Amino acid sequence: MVTKEQIKSLSGVTDETALTSIVKGLNDTLTKYEINTPLRICHFLSQVLHESGKFHFIKENLNYSADGLNKTFKKYFPTLESATPYARNQEKIANKVYASRMGNGDEKSGDGFKYKGRGFLQLTGKENYAALAKDTGVDFVNHPELLESYEYASLSAGWFWNKNKLNSIADKDDVLTLTKRINGGTIGLEDRKALLILCKKAIK
Repeated sequence: MVTKEQIKSLSGVTDETALTSIVKGLNDTLTKYEINTPLRICHFLSQVLHESGKFHFIKENLNYSADGLNKTFKKYFPTLESATPYARNQEKIANKVYASRMGNGDEKSGDGFKYKGRGFLQLTGKENYAALAKDTGVDFVNHPELLESYEYASLSAGWFWNKNKLNSIADKDDVLTLTKRINGGTIGLEDRKALLILCKKAIK
């Protein structure tokens, strides 16, 4: 499947312990979800590399200023005044923007922060955590922090990939559609394309 040398060259990760864990998690996931051709592997890796900042980010960073909240989450923070009480408070921000959707309770429930984006493809929301738990037999609902390990960060990405039938899109070498399915839009498309080219050079 993939080797430490390949992942090191693609991600820049040099710590041996981290590399070993990342590669084991990836290879277990690639096998489990039949991401088993060079093209499928390259598309999966390029998307995962982009979403995780080349394996450096396993959980969502919501450390926004008031101005950042107003620009990024205008629906929830229409004015600077409304954003100021939440600025730089990741827990409050997550509980606000993820409240009452994706299976989460209201803002006071704390579900937004508890089930914030985690894993190599940023799985978000209690509904998704519960579905992942049901399919894998691992209790991510009561232990969401498990997704901050390389093993489960990879597993959750593979699960999402499989659930959304992304192998069939990868088989068509369609990076645009894959990005839309994963991102909900085309944010980072050029970087994903560049990473795909690098992956294709490394994995044949």
